[in-house]
Amino acid sequence: MNTITKYFCFLQLLSATCFAQQGTNPVTIEPGVSLTLANSRSAAISNIQYRLHFTVPEVQTAAILASESIDFKVNNVIELQIDFKQNADHIKQVSVNGKAIPIDFRAEHILVRPEYLKKGYNHVEIEFIAGNESLNRNKDFLYALFVPDHARTVFPCFDQPDLKANFLLSLTVPTDWKVMANAVKKDSLVQGTSITYHFNNSDKLPTYLFSFTAGKYTLINREMKNNKMEFLHRETDSAKIKFSVDSVFLAHRDAIDFLEDWTAIKYPFQKIGFVSIPDFQFGGMEHPGEVQYKASSLFLDQGATKDQFISRSNLISHETAHMWFGDLVTMKWFNDVWMKEVFANFMADKVTEKLMGKNTFDLKFLQDHYPAAYGVDRTLGANPIRQQLDNLQEAGSMYGNIIYHKAPIMMRQLELLMGKQNFQQGIREYLKKYSYGNATWNDLIAILSKYTKSDLLSWNKVWVNEPGRPVFSYNIDYDKDKISSLSISQNSEMGEARVWPQSFTVKLVYPTYSKLLVVNTSTAKTDLMEAKGLPKPQYILFNANGAGYGLFPVDKEVMANLYHITEPLERAAAYINTYENMLSGKSNKTEELLTVFLKGLAVEKNEMNLRLIVGYLANIYWTFLTTEERHTMHESVEKTIWSAMEQQQTQNNKKILFNTYQNVYLSAGAGKRMYDIWLKQIAPDGIKLLEDDYSALALTLALKTDTVNTILKEQLARTKNEDRKNRLIYLMPALSLDVKERDHFFDGLKERKNRQKEAWVTTALSYLHHPIRQKTSVRYLKESLDLLAEIQKTGDIFFPQSWLAAIFSNYNSKEANAVVQDFLKSHPGYNQKLKNKILQTTDNLARAQKIMH
Repeated sequence: MNTITKYFCFLQLLSATCFAQQGTNPVTIEPGVSLTLANSRSAAISNIQYRLHFTVPEVQTAAILASESIDFKVNNVIELQIDFKQNADHIKQVSVNGKAIPIDFRAEHILVRPEYLKKGYNHVEIEFIAGNESLNRNKDFLYALFVPDHARTVFPCFDQPDLKANFLLSLTVPTDWKVMANAVKKDSLVQGTSITYHFNNSDKLPTYLFSFTAGKYTLINREMKNNKMEFLHRETDSAKIKFSVDSVFLAHRDAIDFLEDWTAIKYPFQKIGFVSIPDFQFGGMEHPGEVQYKASSLFLDQGATKDQFISRSNLISHETAHMWFGDLVTMKWFNDVWMKEVFANFMADKVTEKLMGKNTFDLKFLQDHYPAAYGVDRTLGANPIRQQLDNLQEAGSMYGNIIYHKAPIMMRQLELLMGKQNFQQGIREYLKKYSYGNATWNDLIAILSKYTKSDLLSWNKVWVNEPGRPVFSYNIDYDKDKISSLSISQNSEMGEARVWPQSFTVKLVYPTYSKLLVVNTSTAKTDLMEAKGLPKPQYILFNANGAGYGLFPVDKEVMANLYHITEPLERAAAYINTYENMLSGKSNKTEELLTVFLKGLAVEKNEMNLRLIVGYLANIYWTFLTTEERHTMHESVEKTIWSAMEQQQTQNNKKILFNTYQNVYLSAGAGKRMYDIWLKQIAPDGIKLLEDDYSALALTLALKTDTVNTILKEQLARTKNEDRKNRLIYLMPALSLDVKERDHFFDGLKERKNRQKEAWVTTALSYLHHPIRQKTSVRYLKESLDLLAEIQKTGDIFFPQSWLAAIFSNYNSKEANAVVQDFLKSHPGYNQKLKNKILQTTDNLARAQKIMH
């Protein structure tokens, strides 16, 4: 924070304090939680204790009656705003310090006038009907998900991260339901058809981390190294249960062991518990004592690939890392939400490195983070890691791939800059100093600066406070057959003169050997003095170790020698560079790169690399080829993929290619082959297909079959699990051959009640807008953009991004691009964060106009 900003914040805080001392309220009463309101409250109140009781009826549509008391210390008497984003009729009674007061409810806040409060400890009691929006109520289970500011949609509270509190919870639920919350269950009492569970007082938490779940679950208890663990799930597939449960517990144990050792702080909360939720909105959510996971991420089967196992381990490590990073030490304001996410990803990667070895870690780090980060940072909608946030109601729009994927890359570069030991010492001091409290990024930088001589403020400016990535170029001169000079230059992709200090390698490749050069860039031009006098190489591989961030040049000879590169990490870096150069228009025409990647399907044996190139292949096939080009080559593409699948030796690689074939096939012959596999449930040799695979195949067949059929009805009859049945039923109209039925489905999405299962919605949209359906679905685009602002207000944090991605990812037509451009032109004052999301998710659509024409 610069001096002017510090001075401004000091004046703002001083002003709020002065008004408070005069007994007036300077804070505007407005929807959401403004930064001004948050600063005012954090200065005025502290020592918060919530006591909450919810009575959950068995009938999903029946109201949840609730009561609460809030005890807190008042440091400065102000007009107090208690956040509650519901209609006024949800508030039944309010009393303050033992006296009922008139209900004054305005702009999502219950107002408590100064005369009802006193300095010192105060007691507020509220009877209310709980809001349903963030309780995610299903037929026989529910789960509370309050990040970033959704606690206020369910119960009255101070919904800001720096007002941490203790929560004393009790739940009344049907007797055959099980429950889990942040704290340990204390006791229970059965009364007729209901049972009331009382929990111990929770650890100190911000409201977004308070949570509970209740429903028809199976409970599993384990003790791992003296740590008691609870696991709730709804899985009914006995094979999946047997195959997954032990691994899930072990992964939690391993992550806790590593993090306790790395941080020098024991697991910081009173219990360890996690719950598997069907079609959960995220991969996971880090509530202490009640971590919520997407069921399909935890429960794998014998057909799972190596990448799925690594991803599960990484996910569990990510959520466990949050116990220290985000839960123990929490950001003061959600503009620093990226801090908890970068550390969770960064530490999860360290767990992966320890468990699976450096080579696997480096490869996974490259593939997990770089393409996703580039997918935003190369666009006109790129945002910095750290963003401005004036009101918490917009916090959800800050989430995205820059936070989750560019930030870990930045953090690894910071660790390289400081040295691992110095970096670790700084982080340990940070965690110890701010335990059970709140901190800002500037607080962390101040501590880390004590452990390095580097100028972290300058480094921070370009990596954290500004968007974009560098573009690297090189100049090489020869004296006869010797290198006389080799230099690398960088500037911003947008043409600005900027420098990203970072470290990476360049490899000079010769017929029988190679020479690796380490590059440390701190200026716009870096001379590689070590290269002087070396023989002329066959070709140069830039960013060979995959550590550098930016658009790197691709030597022409690399394309011819791509599959001769022996190191999987170097090949992956080359794959990424060639694809990014194709998108930038610098080199590699789409058809040429498609041919190169098709050639690799049989020869690339590394599973993670194979997955990377088939992903790029599918993107080119569906997004950067015209319909005519696809129809010209689809049979040869299908034949190449099937042949490569037969040539690959491992089950996982065969399955990756089978899924790719399923993705791209268009011919009648391929359709007949896939239908026979689904109908007879006989997988190709060397591949194991299970229920989820056959269900996915049924959906693809329904999409690509142009005659009336009963495929989905038959698949529904085959499906045993109730949750998976409900998902299939929801998706069926989006796959209908009847355009009117698809229209009706889309129209239904305009009502919030039909968007409750966000994972179902985005899957349905991806089918609705599949390239082979776009002639009829392109007319949905404008209305989809019109709905975005409401999606942002009513959905969970990733929904605006996933909504747009599911709709626009495979469009390449002029008509679709015109819809986007017309929308942006006709909304000049549109919310900038949402505008950025549109620009990010339609970047390939915009590039296709140049690449294809």
